[in-house]
Amino acid sequence: MISPGNNGGRGSWDRWGKSSPDLEKLFLQGRQQVNQRLTGAGPWRFVLLGAVLFVFWVLWSAFYTVPSDSVAVIQRFGKYLTEVPPGLHVKIPLGIDIATLVPVKRQLKQEFGFTTPGASDPYQSPRDGQKETEMVTGDLNAALVEWVVQYRISDPVKFLFEVREPSETLRYVSESVMREVVGDRTVDEVITIGRQEIENEALEKMQALSTKYGMGISIDQVQLKNINPPQPVQASFNEVNQAQQEKEKLINEARRDYNKVIPLAEGEKDQRIREADGYRLKRVNEAEGDAARFNALLTEYAKAPEVTRRRIYLETLQEALPGIRAKIIIDEKANSILPFLNLGPQREVQP
Repeated sequence: MISPGNNGGRGSWDRWGKSSPDLEKLFLQGRQQVNQRLTGAGPWRFVLLGAVLFVFWVLWSAFYTVPSDSVAVIQRFGKYLTEVPPGLHVKIPLGIDIATLVPVKRQLKQEFGFTTPGASDPYQSPRDGQKETEMVTGDLNAALVEWVVQYRISDPVKFLFEVREPSETLRYVSESVMREVVGDRTVDEVITIGRQEIENEALEKMQALSTKYGMGISIDQVQLKNINPPQPVQASFNEVNQAQQEKEKLINEARRDYNKVIPLAEGEKDQRIREADGYRLKRVNEAEGDAARFNALLTEYAKAPEVTRRRIYLETLQEALPGIRAKIIIDEKANSILPFLNLGPQREVQP
């Protein structure tokens, strides 16, 4: 129904030009005829109403939208026709063309041993998580292994038509590969040091099987989660782990003390050796210098003994006398020394 506007009840039809009154008149006449047929007697109103609904349904089913992270695989009479990129598209309705959306750009995952709430994929969560996680290691020990497989759909055609229920098949492949990889290792490797190696090997084998079966799936990552022993041996296993951790702690403390004491002792040793070498070089150089000086003095003494003897005597007195405060010079012929009263100024006696 057209609501009247400020332009005399013509509404928005004036934007079509001068012929807008004629178009409005024709539209009103057509509407009256439809109302008469629908309100008139007879089965025509039901036929017309069904025809309108049928046309509307056909037009509605002919258009479809592909999300940005997906592609649409088109089947005509059940046979594969083509792939359609993201966007708005048109197909033949009435079930002739069927468009199946495949999320090729979305990373999907499957969980083993645990469940994430709100998962929409029925094959993402385990059906029997306890049974999936029970495995036997290479040393005949039991372990409960939880892991996650992240994958993408690389080939939509193979994913839809080559394998029946490819997501379920991937769960079986993942469980089989993980049991094989875990069965080749000891329980200590599975729980502690071998996690990264297990993840890499499982990823390679899962991808190889997926390619062999033509599933159209690309495995992105295999990640181990919680790995625990069975509940009956949980306490004993925790005690063993605690003992191993205590052992590693003591080893690390011993290495710390070793790294702290040994380098210090080696440094002191090197210092003592260098000090001894320095002292040795000092004494050798001093001895060599004294010997060279004595030899030079001997040479000069041999040339003029009296002069050299007097020069040495005077040089010795010149070095010794300045350090003596009180000096008493006597004649060597004197027999004794008579002490007199010291009436001079008192001088400080040095120790």
